Amino acid sequence: MNYTSIKFDASGPVAVLSMARPGKLNALTPDMADEMRHALAHTEEARSVLIRGEGRAFCSGADLAAIVGEGDPGEGAYRSLVDHYNPLVMDIADHRLPIVAEVMGAAAGIGCSIALACDFCVAGQSAYFLQAFVNIGLVPDGGASWILPRLIGKARAAEMLMLGEKVHGRRAAEWGLIHRCVEDHIVANEARALASRLAAGPTVALGLMKANLSSALHHSYGTAMDREAQAQREAAGTDDAQEGIGAFLSKRAPHFKGK
Repeated sequence: MNYTSIKFDASGPVAVLSMARPGKLNALTPDMADEMRHALAHTEEARSVLIRGEGRAFCSGADLAAIVGEGDPGEGAYRSLVDHYNPLVMDIADHRLPIVAEVMGAAAGIGCSIALACDFCVAGQSAYFLQAFVNIGLVPDGGASWILPRLIGKARAAEMLMLGEKVHGRRAAEWGLIHRCVEDHIVANEARALASRLAAGPTVALGLMKANLSSALHHSYGTAMDREAQAQREAAGTDDAQEGIGAFLSKRAPHFKGK
């Protein structure tokens, strides 16, 4: 696929996916979402993924002109979500590799949902997370009404969703909305360092942990333990587990290969 709205580099252990419509603050279009999905499906040699935005913003939300176009605006918005945006968010959440979001500037609307679907989110102090749908008579989408109360509780989720309040980087970290807030000039380095750390880990086991964390939000305590036991059986059979156990017993640092 020839990418026109993103840049993608999967040549190293950290695959870097950059949203590349800086003139539009990386506003998401259906075509751009499809390009991102294609890139995420072609990370065979990578061991972690970094998602970022070119220019002044991570992603300013959906490009409304691209969604509505001609005809019934409600149907246009619905089809964009069902056919393009929601599948992208699920591809991120369900991806076999750990994914880090590097956020500078706006992460608004579907851009906020993309950032929060990642396993880790590193944001600058001037970054902000926004669900401004209330200001234009629409409702939050991209899974926002599901993920936000689970991350920050119903009261704070209502503040974001129903009042359309911006949550800047430092407050986002204090609330537990994101993993870490750092000074703007080191965001890229911090996010890359985290992605590299994950890439150096036992990525099969990390993928199983990721799946268990996600499923735990739906299931009971006992079901979660059953899933952990199944995952442990799978993880224990990997080369990385044998390396990790051997390294522990030998009192040396492990060298994981993602197998």
